[in-house]
Amino acid sequence: MFKNLSRTAPAVLFALAAFVTFCAPAARAQNPPSGTPSAAQSGTPSAATPTPAAIPAPGPSTGLVRTADGHEYAPLLEQKINYKDWTFKSLKDGTPLDLRDALKGKRLVAVVYFAPWCPNWRAEAPVIGRLYDKYKQNGFDVVAVSEYASADDARKYFDSQGGAPYTVVVESEAREARDQTTHYGYRQSAGDTRRWGSPFNVFLEPARLNKAGDVLTEKAWVVGGELIEKDAEQFIRERLGLAQQSAVEPCKAEPEKAEVKKQ
Repeated sequence: MFKNLSRTAPAVLFALAAFVTFCAPAARAQNPPSGTPSAAQSGTPSAATPTPAAIPAPGPSTGLVRTADGHEYAPLLEQKINYKDWTFKSLKDGTPLDLRDALKGKRLVAVVYFAPWCPNWRAEAPVIGRLYDKYKQNGFDVVAVSEYASADDARKYFDSQGGAPYTVVVESEAREARDQTTHYGYRQSAGDTRRWGSPFNVFLEPARLNKAGDVLTEKAWVVGGELIEKDAEQFIRERLGLAQQSAVEPCKAEPEKAEVKKQ
């Protein structure tokens, strides 16, 4: 289904546009527009989800849409970004983590770049958390890359959420480093015009990556904004070979009781 998404998604999902250039660190509610995730920022589904007027804001190739309540949603698009292997320090204990090593044994990995202070990241965090919990047993993994804030700030954020459920590493610890990060470079390649670009999601399929060299893959599936949960889940299921299975496991029929013979 996603084969032609890079050509059709911006036109189908998001019409009319105005660019979004920054992610302001202020609290925002989570009431997605029609066709976007309906879960609240806390991760608890809303009983009745209103549909605020969307202010479409596609970038040149990202299909970005900003809603009236401040969300920045974007579709999955296959982009040429020449994604490279990296080694960053683990948030947990500061030990170096090599991405190529972290990919071993996985079928699909989402590398999620985020700024701990960013409200759009905080809105996406419950979404990526639900997807991770639901499909980790099927070979899906998440590696989050903290940007533009101290490691202590990133640690405090995850501690406030009960701890990081997946691996978290740190690339940069100051806003002044923005233009020097690999995150910034990939955003430029993908046509992402947001000022800070948080969150920025890159999906990698380890089995299809280059076996040697710095460049893991020339092309990758990218979301230059918040994930649209329904579409992200469909993509994950297809890549994990679960597309033909029901998303909800049917109840197992109770075994028939053996008849008791009359004496």
